[in-house]
Amino acid sequence: MRITTQYVLPHKFICWLAGISANCKIVFIKNFLISYFIKRYAVNMDEAIEPNPFAYASYNLFFTRKLKPECRPLASASKAIVSPADGQIAQVGAINDQRIIQAKAHDYSVQDLLGGDKQLAQHFSNGSFATIYLAPKDYHRVHMPLAGRLKKMQYIPGQLFSVNTHAAENIPNLFARNERVVTIFDTDAGKMAVILVGAMIVGSIETVWAGTITPPHFETINTWEYDFLEQPIDLDKGAELGHFKLGSTVIVLFAPKAVAWDPELQHNMSIKMGQQLGMGLYSDTQYVQS
Repeated sequence: MRITTQYVLPHKFICWLAGISANCKIVFIKNFLISYFIKRYAVNMDEAIEPNPFAYASYNLFFTRKLKPECRPLASASKAIVSPADGQIAQVGAINDQRIIQAKAHDYSVQDLLGGDKQLAQHFSNGSFATIYLAPKDYHRVHMPLAGRLKKMQYIPGQLFSVNTHAAENIPNLFARNERVVTIFDTDAGKMAVILVGAMIVGSIETVWAGTITPPHFETINTWEYDFLEQPIDLDKGAELGHFKLGSTVIVLFAPKAVAWDPELQHNMSIKMGQQLGMGLYSDTQYVQS
């Protein structure tokens, strides 16, 4: 798709239309969509807990299918930071001051990504980031890179540009322009942000604790605080955090001197959920839950 076309397309209408098609439960329609997708992307249904593709009541339920746990083992090192999703490493590295690399010749600010929250952005200044692009063929559930306690969630409204490599290389501030859900956790490595970025035909973004966040597509930032829950929301490393209905991007942020990414990680490298991205640099007693 031409980049100029992306600026004029009715993003939210396309998303709404895709959502209707993906949620359709008319048997011959949903089976046709599922069959086409499996052939187009060579989907390995042997990994799924339910391997029969036509047992799913809709294309969306097929698309967000759960996998057998043994198909995505977690890296064994106790301080390993693991990939939150299947996909490709779009970029990984250091946050320079408050700038994150998007693609060659493009970067964007942490503060913009976090919806203008200056105080929160300061936690990640000169820290580390990893951006993982989920192509349509990938497993689309998002998991915890490190165990943590949920502190905050924000829905940030925005556009719904495509987020593939071509778009990232040509649309300035792409990830800070698109609709997104920001989740903030306290971890042994300090503050961790896991950001689920919407895209052109992403029918929905959901989290395990709040259910569907979008749609609807709001016009203002919505914030949920979790500091004062009687029962805090603690998620283990590798635990499911949420999922996309159709494809998108996950961005993980850490504070300075919190992690060291594995040196063999490369741009466009394929990765699986649970695979080691790096190692935590924290001491065993650093994280005190509050």
